[in-house]
Amino acid sequence: MLGSHVPELRALELLVVVSRTGSLSAAAAELGITQQAASSRVRTMESLVGSPLLDRSRRGSALTPTGELVVQWSAGVLEAAEQLDAGIAALRTDRRGRLSIAASLTIAEHLLPAWLVALRAHQAQLGRVPTEVTMTATNSERVAAMVPAGEVDLGFVEGPDAPQDLQHRLVGTDTLVVVVGPTHPWALRSGRRVTAAKLAATPLVVREPGSGTRTVLDRALEGLPAAPPALELSSTAAVRSAVAAGAGPAALGAHAIRDDLATGRLVRINVAGLDLTRRLHAVWRGGAHPPEGPARDLVAWAAGGGRR
Repeated sequence: MLGSHVPELRALELLVVVSRTGSLSAAAAELGITQQAASSRVRTMESLVGSPLLDRSRRGSALTPTGELVVQWSAGVLEAAEQLDAGIAALRTDRRGRLSIAASLTIAEHLLPAWLVALRAHQAQLGRVPTEVTMTATNSERVAAMVPAGEVDLGFVEGPDAPQDLQHRLVGTDTLVVVVGPTHPWALRSGRRVTAAKLAATPLVVREPGSGTRTVLDRALEGLPAAPPALELSSTAAVRSAVAAGAGPAALGAHAIRDDLATGRLVRINVAGLDLTRRLHAVWRGGAHPPEGPARDLVAWAAGGGRR
């Protein structure tokens, strides 16, 4: 434990420079401080040491014997401080230079690429080297496990709620859309409408448990008699293909099926009285704000809807 007689590092640095230049004013100029501030630092050190450290004259400033001892003792302290400063600087540079992300599939495939392009453009405007980003695309449950384990710096999840054990920020919303293939009987029905009860009683093509899509669908149909799934698949792309091939209806995020609806590969079915809204959250561990650097910049961009 440090005692009460250890001077500040900046004061020790000043004394070392005075020893080399032979002048308090020259040392102050080299360190970018006023001579008044330099004199104040010396007086504070002399008060701590209990003896004069400098002899001042018209010819300059010379170390007293006590001052020379303090300079000798300071060398190792300042060297260690420089190593600490360099190490912290390297950590800060690495934090800004690298960013690891885990994201749920809808966000990873349909939203995150545009956010990352915007982040790189923002960094280029500021003259910064672009951040090296690594991304894992998985389901929301897995993302929520990777973040507290320290496997990634930042996560993005989708679902009715954010994980309660993580810090989080809402970055958007998405709505599940019930779809069928173009030859499915529901696609040929007038108005293309079914009831929530009918949807629950129909074998559906679904995502695996733990995905945000599955969680929202299960919660929306909770309490209704439900048929077992027709298929349970681990990716949105697989569900889309299965539905288009006629495997059965599914509920998929609007972002993921925009092009399929436009081309007629999938057909939208209206379900009255069913809340299929899901929230998209950025999640991280630690403080109330995302980690300083590109993670915080990325979350701010996503939450701003593409505006900073």
